[in-house]
Amino acid sequence: MSETRWIFLSVLLTSFMGPFMGSSINMAVPAMAREFQMPAEQLSWVVTAFLLGSVAALLPFGKLADIVGRKRLYRRGLVALMLTTVACGLALSAFSLILARLLQGIALATLFSTSMAMLVASHKPEERGRVIGYSAAATYIGLSAGPVLGGAITEYLGWRLIFFLTAIGILLSLAAMAKVEDEWYGAKGEKLDGIGSCIYCAASTMTLYGLSASASYAGARYLLLAGLTLFAVFLWEQHRARYPLVDWQLFGNGIFALSNLAAMIHYSATFALGFLLSLYLQLIRGFDAASAGLFLLLQPAMMALFSPLAGRLSDQLQPRIVASAGMAITAMGLLAFSFLAAGTSLEFLGANLLFIGIGFAFFSSPNSNAVMGAVAPRHYGVAAAILSVMRLSGQAISMAVVTVLLAFYTAEALPSAYLPSLLTSFQRIFSVLAAICAIGVVVSLKRGKKVS
Repeated sequence: MSETRWIFLSVLLTSFMGPFMGSSINMAVPAMAREFQMPAEQLSWVVTAFLLGSVAALLPFGKLADIVGRKRLYRRGLVALMLTTVACGLALSAFSLILARLLQGIALATLFSTSMAMLVASHKPEERGRVIGYSAAATYIGLSAGPVLGGAITEYLGWRLIFFLTAIGILLSLAAMAKVEDEWYGAKGEKLDGIGSCIYCAASTMTLYGLSASASYAGARYLLLAGLTLFAVFLWEQHRARYPLVDWQLFGNGIFALSNLAAMIHYSATFALGFLLSLYLQLIRGFDAASAGLFLLLQPAMMALFSPLAGRLSDQLQPRIVASAGMAITAMGLLAFSFLAAGTSLEFLGANLLFIGIGFAFFSSPNSNAVMGAVAPRHYGVAAAILSVMRLSGQAISMAVVTVLLAFYTAEALPSAYLPSLLTSFQRIFSVLAAICAIGVVVSLKRGKKVS
């Protein structure tokens, strides 16, 4: 088998295992909360800590991959991810689990910043949308399998096995990459901007932590302000650095800049969906974890089914048209969920999940194709890292919205009023997410036309 196929296989495995683990954990949160004797909303930090670690490390690792070699960093990232995933499964407390998830996020940042860059670099330009589409399909198959298998594993074998199975999948991806000898560089001979990397890590961590903790920690607003101030310092430092982490001329390209912004907005609006519906089905509707996971399969199944088609379409049509249509569909689905009630029919819930899944598929692959197609090959590593920063920042914002509004509506509720208050918070959260997504449609349409 050719090296291109081994790369493709390894990236597909990685694309599957990360989302599989993430969507499985959504189903396991209530069980984790019971074991560690914590409210479910506090266990949202199991998700948020992972996002904090990933975002903080992405840009430095993206640049480092272009300097030392994308394959080299990818392999080391797989080893680190496997070890931290095992650590998650062995966690003895909520604190140790959250800490392991933070380290896991840092490890996974090496893969986010290299996998797509290698995939694009090893295929012809006219194949870019197709292979990105298949990578996205693997991601959504992972999202599909996660709720079903994760729910069943949590229900019958315990949530820790989710992490151990993920570690085995990562090992298989590492074995596939052992067959690859070629290497790809984008900035060989340059040096990593250590000062800029430290400022970026501190700024991103403080900003996202301040945003996520604002509902429970009074000093979080000061951390948020400090993080935003550090971002301004980072921008100033990057313009002075000899080897900056980011070539800011990339953002002079309207397609690149607005496609990244659209990605952040879209994930801000959609990432919390699985977490919210998992809580809704288990706490409001009384589903067990396995049944809730089987029901939530509907959305990612549509995403997996339609992503290759969407990727191929973006090779033939303007990606902004395909992506914007997908985001508009998603916005309508989120708005429909703002009318959730305790007795909402399962037929309505299922049909809306299918609807959102189709919309998500037609946004994701074309948008990624637009980003990677807007830069020269030497910028693939940094471009992939920036896109991942936008995606994960959006996910962190999404969880921050959830954390703030859940706390606002349930913190003072009496035990007898907790579930009604929780349902009200779901309705308000989905309204906010739909509005965010609608803004994203406008941004997506504003990007320029792809140059053939």
